[in-house]
Amino acid sequence: MKLTTNSYKLLGLLILLSLAACQKDYLDRPSEDQVEAPYFFNTAKDLEVATNDFYTFLPNESWYTNDGSSDNMIPLTVADRIKGNRTVPVGSGAGGWSWSQLRKINYFLANYHKVPDAAAQKKYSGIARFFRANFYYDKVKTFGDVPWYGKVLTAKDEDLFKARDSRQLVMDSIMADLDYAIENIPAEKQLNLITKYTALLLKARVALFEGTFRKYHQIAGHEKFLNAAVSASSELMNTGAYTLYSQGGADQAYRNLFARNNQDQVETILAIDFELGMRVHGLGYSFTSATSGAYGIAKDMINSYLMKDGSRFTDRSGYKTMEFYQEMQNRDPRLTQTTAGPDFRANGETANEPVNLTITTTGYRLIKALPDKLQWGVSASYFDVILFRYAEALLINAEAKAELGTISQSDLDLTVNKLRSRAGMPMLSMAEANANPDPYLLTMYPNIDGGAFRGVLLEIRRERRIELFNEGQRWDDLMRWKAGSKLNQPIVGVYFPGVGAYDFTGDGKADVYVHTGNTSGAPGTVTALININQRTLWDPVSNTQNANKGSLDPFYQRGKFDEKRDYYAPIPIEDIQLNPNLKQNPEWEKLYR
Repeated sequence: MKLTTNSYKLLGLLILLSLAACQKDYLDRPSEDQVEAPYFFNTAKDLEVATNDFYTFLPNESWYTNDGSSDNMIPLTVADRIKGNRTVPVGSGAGGWSWSQLRKINYFLANYHKVPDAAAQKKYSGIARFFRANFYYDKVKTFGDVPWYGKVLTAKDEDLFKARDSRQLVMDSIMADLDYAIENIPAEKQLNLITKYTALLLKARVALFEGTFRKYHQIAGHEKFLNAAVSASSELMNTGAYTLYSQGGADQAYRNLFARNNQDQVETILAIDFELGMRVHGLGYSFTSATSGAYGIAKDMINSYLMKDGSRFTDRSGYKTMEFYQEMQNRDPRLTQTTAGPDFRANGETANEPVNLTITTTGYRLIKALPDKLQWGVSASYFDVILFRYAEALLINAEAKAELGTISQSDLDLTVNKLRSRAGMPMLSMAEANANPDPYLLTMYPNIDGGAFRGVLLEIRRERRIELFNEGQRWDDLMRWKAGSKLNQPIVGVYFPGVGAYDFTGDGKADVYVHTGNTSGAPGTVTALININQRTLWDPVSNTQNANKGSLDPFYQRGKFDEKRDYYAPIPIEDIQLNPNLKQNPEWEKLYR
């Protein structure tokens, strides 16, 4: 429905009246806890209890499926932001433009000093400012410039309906909050609580995002943030508090890190704690359900994994039309710890799993963080979900230095090469990478900067995509690199040279049968059927859809990322009507005029 100008005015008037008449979830809402504040902010325990509520603001288990809304994976239902189907929300606070969390944080910061315990004041105010920084980081990523509110607003506050503040002011305020958190939160290892180490990694994450976003979107001041990313990640690395998890060796450590039920403090800095009978989630079911998730890893993600000897898979002749069993041989061991390879065996089982292509859109089944089979039922999973881990600090350090043009081989050896060593992979040579930048990666990131460091920067991006796959950061990476058009490239799956039977496990027996409706010729050993009239193929050689040979093509509509519009989300219509000082993000206003 298209609203008229008069409709907007009437709608805005009704909203203002409702805000005055009731306690709507908005920044000027009267707070019941203000009355209780003199009775609550008395002891250190009060501060702890108050900040415990902020942990509900952290991401939930969907952190492990967010890549399903990027170019890394295609689920059964493709996200609107990939399809280009996002619309301007109407309701106030919709689409992420909500401020209730901020009000809680600011209310705490206005009252914590009433507790006569200096140590508690420092620790818990630091935690509160960590959460405020994280809140605003998400807002800037989503909307760009936003209003900065560093206090609790009242109904008569002149700042209630102010315009957006500059990106510089908001980002400087975020960094100030993080510096305060780092200075005041104790340096202790707490798996499920915010510590100085968590704050250091968040600062590094935020600074890398902002530094590269500014660089690739041509906003002044990127060097300051990249240097801050180097500084924060280096400080975390130099503490020696964390290292890389290595139990199980190169062929198992990466998978074991995520698939175990309980995290430890070796590599994991912050995790969401789940316990059987207390707090559970449904990731095991989503990963294995044909109707709930059916997550399929993208072919170009699979192509990005190097050969085990460190050479590039995409330099091999015929890589575009290589069949599944062959392409899985002699690759970076993380490949078959991320997707089900020819010898995939579920955790705790003594026999290999049958090939099952009904639970994956692309044929590349997701197994990273897949728990034991007892947790594959609906809401039956209780393994912990990692939000911050040490490996990210290494990747941030390397990327920031490469973007600044200051990286050296010794820097690589302390960062990327530690990750490659954990995976049993050869070391990355900066000289070799810069002398021969990967042309396959250049097609993904044609606007990449770096000058003489372009080759090594591409390799760092490769390492980041592989190491942090399905840990909630791929969309942000594409946005900060100004690589949104990458979403418009085909997101496809396993290649089949035509109808017939295929051996996925290398045992000489057919596991998959590709057909056009008649399955009478399928061998008795087949456990997966593909009807290419229903699950169509894309020919990577001729770039033809609905082909008789090619890669599974679960998203034949293709992505529709608008370079002029989609790096930012739209602000809800009602909020713009409530506050005439707010202006809509570029191009979004055209959708409701």
